[in-house]
Amino acid sequence: MSPRKPQLFDLRAGNVEALQLSPRTGDAQALREALGAHLDASPEFFRDAAVVIDLRRLPDDTRLDADALAEWLAERGLRPLGLVAQPGREPGGRLPLLHVPQRRGADAQGADTADTTGQAHAGTPAGTPAAPPAPAAAPSTLLVDRPLRSGQRVYSAGDVIVLDSVSHGAEIIAGGNIHVYAPLRGRALAGAHGDTSARIFCSCLEPELVAIAGVYRTAEQPLPPEVAGKSAQVLLDGDSLRFEPLRGR
Repeated sequence: MSPRKPQLFDLRAGNVEALQLSPRTGDAQALREALGAHLDASPEFFRDAAVVIDLRRLPDDTRLDADALAEWLAERGLRPLGLVAQPGREPGGRLPLLHVPQRRGADAQGADTADTTGQAHAGTPAGTPAAPPAPAAAPSTLLVDRPLRSGQRVYSAGDVIVLDSVSHGAEIIAGGNIHVYAPLRGRALAGAHGDTSARIFCSCLEPELVAIAGVYRTAEQPLPPEVAGKSAQVLLDGDSLRFEPLRGR
């Protein structure tokens, strides 16, 4: 019997973190101007970022040259990966079509068809109940009891709790919630895998950037005075972030 050959690679399904750009207009010039102003506000944050162009929010009678948009994004330093479109409305061109699963907790309107678990079930006969998914182990919580300095990054698939300050240039990424019991001056990205129910809590809100499930806000947009530099929580309200003071409740 011949010896077993060494395995030289693995090829399997996976997830890639990427920005998702959803144009709402077919006016290419107006779109580039608005996008350019947004990118210029935080150039370091967007530099070399992967981006998916999602055409599902375009009006039904609107067309957009996705290839031209991708070329412009590449000129601005982003890396277009592909595009998402409604079935039957694929624009063609050079960009590959991608499937984007429905975000947890998000409204299913305009999203790809999926069952309540967000997974497709192929080969199940009509009328046959699908087997329930096996329970997954709950992600663990990461506790950080030291200051986070500029250039440092922490990540957890679950929640992240930080007991000390988060300096400018530091970054927290969590699949769940983020709690900072000190000044938050760096970046905090909660719900990193699409959990729209995730929140950010801190005792002194002064961030460079906060984001929940990919919806973000940078320091170039001033915070409401009732939360700036104060105890606050950040949550997702539709397609925008909402900031609320924490009053010991």
